[in-house]
This record gives sequence, structure tokens and C-alpha cells, in this order.
Amino acid sequence: MLERFNNAAKQKIQSLQEYFVLGGKGIGFAFSRPFYRGDLIQQMEAIGVQSLAIVLLTGFFTGMVLALQSSIALKTFGATLYIGRLVAGSMIRELGPVLAGLTVAGRVGSGIAAQLGSMRVTEQIDALNTLGTDPIRKLVTPRVLAALIMLPTLTVINDFAGILGGSVITSAYVGIPTSVYWATVWDQIASGGFIFKYVPIDFVHGLVKPFVFGGIIALTGCHFGLKTTGGTEGVGIATTRTVVTASILILVTDYFITQLLIAILGS
Repeated sequence: MLERFNNAAKQKIQSLQEYFVLGGKGIGFAFSRPFYRGDLIQQMEAIGVQSLAIVLLTGFFTGMVLALQSSIALKTFGATLYIGRLVAGSMIRELGPVLAGLTVAGRVGSGIAAQLGSMRVTEQIDALNTLGTDPIRKLVTPRVLAALIMLPTLTVINDFAGILGGSVITSAYVGIPTSVYWATVWDQIASGGFIFKYVPIDFVHGLVKPFVFGGIIALTGCHFGLKTTGGTEGVGIATTRTVVTASILILVTDYFITQLLIAILGS
């Protein structure tokens, strides 16, 4: 019993070590040649452009629900004018980054694990090694870089879609003029303060997180994809582990990043 527990603990530690080594190599290869620029553009299109529709829908309807629910609570206190502030603060600081991260983890993370897992079980990755091509440089680096670039971009779009959804509900259901709603949105952004005089602190909160989440999603998908064994069944297990692990890591790191940013920025 003790020996089995010991072996399981060793495997977990070794897997964690491999995870960080893969991340270090994947990012490190971005600064040396050869650099596969075409693969990077292809992955940016797969991760960013192809996720645009689902991110827009998620953000828009989340903003609508947020405005609808908050209008009921704020109406009790006669404070429905603050719906814009509530929707903007929630979307930019928290819901936008987390929802975009979880959505991309489900769509892109599983896709990366399935693609690399299929290449592993069909020995295509072994063929790359035989041809003298480093699989991490060729397969991991473009995916990690593409996720680091595209997830903050998707988050900005998600934030705007959510605030726009809140505007529709506030105007059509609550009866607050659109100009008043957008004025309170700006009040919320400005109330958090600025760094370097022009960059709202809310934007810093909202853009640091998806940058980290993008790395987690791509790295987790590559890690489980490259470790796939057991044929098509193993590919299915790798995709499931990727989605579950990436989702948990996003939620856990979100808390610690928030704590860190509050400690550094003060709000």
C-alpha cells in the first residue's frame, strides 16, 4: 500500500516536472532558429479566429444575464443607474478573462491534445525526430505563442460583447438610456484609477489573466497530447484530462493572480 502510494507520488512529481520543462523549452525555442512562422500564423487562426463566434456569443449573453439579474437586485434600492458599472466591472476584471479561458480550454485545449495525441499514437512525432526536427520546436512553440497572443485578444472582444449585451437589456428591459449606461461604464473604468496616467487598472486586471490562461491551455494540451499512449482510447483520455486540468488551473490561478494584482496595484 505504502509502495503504491510512493510510486503514484513519484509519477505525479515527474509529470509536473515534465510539464514545466516542456513549457520552458516551448517558450525558449521562440528566441532561436529555426522558427516556424507559418505554423504560428496557422495556430493563431485556429485558436483565435475560429474561436471568435463562440466567444462573442458567450460574452454577449453573459452580459445580458448579468444586467437582467442585477436590475432586479438594484431596483429594490432604486439604483438601477449603476447597472453599467456592475456589468463593466464584472466583465472586464473577472468574467471576461475566465469565460474566455474556459471556452477556449474546451474548444482549443482538447483540439491540441487530440491532434498531438493522434500524431503520437500514429508515430508521426517519432518520424519528426527521425528527420531531425525537434517536435517541441515544431509543434509546441507555435501553439503556446499563438495562445499567448490570441487569448488576450479574445478576452477584449468578450468584454466588449458582454458590455454590449448589458446595454441591450438595460435599454430594452430597464428603460435606461443607452448614453447613460455607457457613461456609467466609463465611470467604472475610470474609478479604478490609471497606471502610467493613461492605462486603466481594470484593463491591467483583465489582460494579465488571459495571458497566463493562454499559456496554461496550450501547454496543458501539448503536455497530455505528447504523453498519449494506448491508441484512440488514449487520445480520448488525453483530451478529457486536458479540459479538466486546464479548467481547474484557470480557476485556481485566477484567484492567486487577483490577489497578486490587488497587492501590487492596490485596487
